[in-house]
Amino acid sequence: MLEIKNLSVNYQNNIVLEDFNLNLEKGEIFALLGDSGSGKSSTLRFIAGLDEAATGEVELDGIQLSKGGMHLTTPENREVGMVFQDYALFPHMSVFQNISFGIQHFSKAEKKQRVSELLTLIGLEGIDKKYPHQLSGGEQQRVALARALAPSPKLLLLDEPFSSLDKNHRDQLVTQVRSILKKAQVTSILVTHDEAEANTLADKVGTIQNKQLTIK
Repeated sequence: MLEIKNLSVNYQNNIVLEDFNLNLEKGEIFALLGDSGSGKSSTLRFIAGLDEAATGEVELDGIQLSKGGMHLTTPENREVGMVFQDYALFPHMSVFQNISFGIQHFSKAEKKQRVSELLTLIGLEGIDKKYPHQLSGGEQQRVALARALAPSPKLLLLDEPFSSLDKNHRDQLVTQVRSILKKAQVTSILVTHDEAEANTLADKVGTIQNKQLTIK
């Protein structure tokens, strides 16, 4: 499903990650741990097609997206979704408008049905007319997750999505997000500093130390 080969990442002219290799099957969740500057977020950005790398290949569902550290496919054509630490919801848009942002090519009826399906999936039915400022942090993050899932991506990348929440809300949301991702059957990679969070959410956990990836 997802294959990453020989990825090496430079940061400020220093190699921070060497010979990163990873294989994930459809629906698997992988968590990536490591210190700041170890190349975790850079790895996500390379997979998404946002940044190039020193070396590396990405193949998704049999289609080669990157080779030799350079991209063969643009970010918008990769069928890869991203969820960020700060949610990145549009404050002037309703929940419905936020979730349907990436499916503007759908008909009005199709958008309504897809948003309804996703609100049910994330356990927030009936909030489609609310705005981000009317939601809790955990609710905003679930809406951001629904927005990323709306176009039915083959791969979902989550860059420290729980770090701005307090521990009680974070622990609850991690369990909810695992359930949502498993129901959606979307292959996912989570970047986090929290080992307990990684172990709760993921099927596989990898740690970057001394420029190398070790997978449990």
